Amino acid sequence: MTTSDSVVSAEHVDLVRSGRYLLSDVTLHVERGQHWVLLGANGAGKSTLLSMLGAFAHPTHGFVHVLGHRLGRVDMRELRAHIGHVNPRHTVQHPLTVREVVLTGLTNTPEFIPRFSPTEAQVARADELIGSLGMQDRSDSLWPNLSQGERGRALIARALIGEPQLLLLDEPATGLDLAAREQLLTALDELRIRFPNLASILVTHHLEEIPTTTTHAVLIRDGRVIAQGAVADVLTTAHISKCFDHPIEITRQRGRWVAQTRVSEPIG
Repeated sequence: MTTSDSVVSAEHVDLVRSGRYLLSDVTLHVERGQHWVLLGANGAGKSTLLSMLGAFAHPTHGFVHVLGHRLGRVDMRELRAHIGHVNPRHTVQHPLTVREVVLTGLTNTPEFIPRFSPTEAQVARADELIGSLGMQDRSDSLWPNLSQGERGRALIARALIGEPQLLLLDEPATGLDLAAREQLLTALDELRIRFPNLASILVTHHLEEIPTTTTHAVLIRDGRVIAQGAVADVLTTAHISKCFDHPIEITRQRGRWVAQTRVSEPIG
């Protein structure tokens, strides 16, 4: 079932490859203005689920609606043009500037395509987004000369230039040092306030990488959702310990989450 506010809807979804269930009986609904974190251990199925919600894969069983369109009955490439993807493993073969990398988000390609020429308004929009992410002094800098943190923020601007309704972030803090991670999380918090109708799903397996503006969480283990809902209800000691199969104590400080091993009690 979908509503006017529904951005992503998955109903009893399985994804099977070579007889193996990578996802099993997944149901999830994301609405406008909601910001979800998808948590789980390595190999739990996080990126697999994100690829389906991002219209890169069809479910084997069940139904997935993305931006009001049912997967299997829509041009997936066209649909992906309306979704912002932030992949820290994005590669740039040629020495493009930050502005040029952001503008490639208009064509959803890693490089400029032949005969593509952005309009003055599109260039101005790129510069506006770059500035909003604290990169105004780096617009003309070449991609190879950027730090990993600067690249991460540039990729968020690239994902936003097409004015998507849904933003997907696949472990965006990968490879960042402490300062760069904090700058990235601050930028995410600020853009979520600036774009109140934007929905987002962020994949991570580190609670310290969850922005304070996160509204909902879903925990996945062995391809199954074991908890989902409001972030404060899901990110508990009991749920996280079960998700990661390890006794983990969860605390929250100034809106951020902290995880530590519980040494005194076994998992219940």
